Amino acid sequence: MIALLFSILSSTMIFVVFKLFSRFKINTFQALTFNYVTACICGIILQENSIKFSEVPQFEWFPFALGLGGLFILVFNLMAITTQRSGLSVVSVATKMSVVIPILFGLLYYKESLGFFKIIGIILALIAVYLASIKTKDGIKIKLSNFIFPVLVFLGSGTIDTTIKYLEGEFIAKNDIPIFSATIYAMAGLIGFAILIFQLVKGSFKFEFKNLIGGIALGVPNYFSVYFLVEALRSNILESSGVFTVNNVAIVMTSTMLGILLFKEKLLRKNWIGIALAVLSILFIALEKW
Repeated sequence: MIALLFSILSSTMIFVVFKLFSRFKINTFQALTFNYVTACICGIILQENSIKFSEVPQFEWFPFALGLGGLFILVFNLMAITTQRSGLSVVSVATKMSVVIPILFGLLYYKESLGFFKIIGIILALIAVYLASIKTKDGIKIKLSNFIFPVLVFLGSGTIDTTIKYLEGEFIAKNDIPIFSATIYAMAGLIGFAILIFQLVKGSFKFEFKNLIGGIALGVPNYFSVYFLVEALRSNILESSGVFTVNNVAIVMTSTMLGILLFKEKLLRKNWIGIALAVLSILFIALEKW
């Protein structure tokens, strides 16, 4: 339960930092690249047993970690394109609704239970995510020509969570979670720096110190969001389908409430209904376990 709680809090902190990016006019891509470096350093520092860097490529999970690092930065860029073309609500819904993919994976691959309470809880969670994420009275409107981008965000985000679950269950030793996470972020950071160098050559790169500070502020909760998610998946508190559902819906609920308290955001009636359904969904999934 503690690991799941810290995963939710870490992911919520990411939301807070992102909100501050716009307030302080921080270059998001530069900050994101520095964030990956920060998260990588966190993993190296917290690795308990001594590992030589030359030994890391020998781990079975290494090629998967490299792929995840590339996917991290690819999905971020797809999120940026989707935001520009269809709005922030579309990105929020696509990202959070992607929880369907790891849920189905847990149910089909690991043969997890699917009782009445869990079914109701998952359905309520998906409705809650949608209602809590829509910040306009007219709902979501997407041009047909732009529809591919939220679909790719949906698939990419779901694939990341599913792959983490698969690797956690099949390849990663308990003491190797930090170095596994560090490898993912190292790959994402290398790709980010390659893009920044390309921008520098083109003459479109302009560094500001605040972008580095923003990256560090984002990197710490970003690292722990993955670290504690893996720990939560390894606990016996819930099956993976329950962990992913509770994790995502609680992040949406907590982020929405913090938006009100810290940033004076105004919520529509549908947002409040979404928060109420989020609480109910967590209760139903908890009832399935106990």
